[in-house]
Amino acid sequence: MDYIRVTKDNLEKEHICCAISNNKDVQVSSKKAWLADRFDEGLVFLKSAERGKCFIEYIPAEYAWIPIEADGYMYIDCMWVSGAFKGHGYSTDLLNACIEESKEKGKKGLCILCAEKKKTFLADPKFLEHNGFVVSDEADNGIQLWYFPFDKGADAPRFKECARHPHIEEMGYVLYYTSQCPFNAKYVPVLEQTAKENDIPFCAIHIENREEAQNAPTPVTNYALFHDGEYVTNEQMNDKRFLKLIGQ
Repeated sequence: MDYIRVTKDNLEKEHICCAISNNKDVQVSSKKAWLADRFDEGLVFLKSAERGKCFIEYIPAEYAWIPIEADGYMYIDCMWVSGAFKGHGYSTDLLNACIEESKEKGKKGLCILCAEKKKTFLADPKFLEHNGFVVSDEADNGIQLWYFPFDKGADAPRFKECARHPHIEEMGYVLYYTSQCPFNAKYVPVLEQTAKENDIPFCAIHIENREEAQNAPTPVTNYALFHDGEYVTNEQMNDKRFLKLIGQ
């Protein structure tokens, strides 16, 4: 398969894989605006030339929008291969491309969010383990930081203390989210409206810069739902899923 590197120059015309194709859709435009601001920080978005969900997105860990201490590492925001693209080695292609470029840039290794068992929107632990990744840290809610060092003597990346024990003081439902996931642009307003119509205490906190993200009370920042101070899920929800979650 041929791959395309998305840049500032071709961002507007390229399909970004994880969202619908219409550039006028708020989901696409919000994600592309977020990407455009990251390219100067070293973000790489590599996707299949064929239309479909087959891509990898990574950035120097110092610029990652999650609370980790991983200087010198490359952080993988997302790697996704779905549908008819599965089972053809494309995940390995994308990972190898990331490894090669990271080594060329003098990085210590790679790191990525995961969990002991596969969770929606997080990496597959079986795939990571097969490719030499190991767990370097784990938060109280089961979210793990996995890493692949290029030098066995390299210091392992770690979660910041604020993320290791996910908890907030606010009561009710509180959602932390970023524009990194395109679906948030559509579904966060849906949850806000659903909560309002059903008299559900709900607050959505939009993380709008790297500093806020790197000091968030959760290892997952693109979507993290809390209830009465405790972490609940990182799974994006529509109105029906949200009402089911709260028992309505």
